[in-house]
Amino acid sequence: MTDTEILATKDPGQRLGAMRHSLPDSIVQVGPVTHLAAERERLAALNWNHFTVNQLGSTIGAELIGVDLRDDLSDEVIAEIRQALFEFKVIFFRDQPLNPDQHVAFAARFGELEIHPFIPSNTGRPELVRFEKSAETGGYENLWHHDVTWRSSPSMGAVLHALEVPPVGGDTLFCDMYAAYEGLPDDVKELIEGRTAMHDFVRAFGAQVPAERKQEMREMYPMVEHPIVVTHADTGRRHLYVNRVFTSHIVGMDKSESDELLDLLCYQAETVEYQVRFSWRKDSVAFWDNRGAQHYASSDYWPQRRVMERASVMGGTPLA
Repeated sequence: MTDTEILATKDPGQRLGAMRHSLPDSIVQVGPVTHLAAERERLAALNWNHFTVNQLGSTIGAELIGVDLRDDLSDEVIAEIRQALFEFKVIFFRDQPLNPDQHVAFAARFGELEIHPFIPSNTGRPELVRFEKSAETGGYENLWHHDVTWRSSPSMGAVLHALEVPPVGGDTLFCDMYAAYEGLPDDVKELIEGRTAMHDFVRAFGAQVPAERKQEMREMYPMVEHPIVVTHADTGRRHLYVNRVFTSHIVGMDKSESDELLDLLCYQAETVEYQVRFSWRKDSVAFWDNRGAQHYASSDYWPQRRVMERASVMGGTPLA
């Protein structure tokens, strides 16, 4: 036994109470994330007619059980899947051995499908993009992001199907961007209210464009301006809409101010309590809302193979 003097008589958490606290000289916060409670309980109380729902994260992520995506699903089932997507921000299905035609057919029930100009299809279906990672082709999607925010009308959502997965690793994480916005301090909310940010494809895909076509691509895909806080077109709720991959700067701020604020806003996606983590198996499917959620593909499986196929559903122009 040591002679250490015990100075405290209570758990330190009793002194701090049920509030988040910033560490000294840091943007890192600790403490209970109390603003999740109401949404967590609301989601748990929802009832479903055509499938069983297993809620996975506090406010994001659910597995839908009892649906075969290869079937010609009724409009009623599709409508309820759409509702689950918007409620849980990302939904998962197991044991779905989809072929490319079935994958595209299911995704197309939710809207017109997107063709990506900078990622080759490699599937025989231009709407279906294959991500084939191996020792020769590493995974570089391990950064929190919304997809294609450099488009004037970014995708509404995406359906990702696992064809081949490593024995360990290769998970995908998703973050609730409603919770990220709601958890901001009031002074930060006031600061970003009404502000916009610029998004640019060059930040991620510029190196793929031949020098002689850079001007042509810039004219086809100019930088676009989106609100920092977007009102979701289907839920009416507000969420953060900036990301480290495609957002270049905040309009109307000098570079140092913009960089500092973007760092703070993008950091919100790293809050574990806002996240759900999905471990893939062959023929698992994830369908995420590309507005209410960001995602991050863990690149911890090199040199193992990981093969996925994605169909993205086109969306509208983000509005404040």
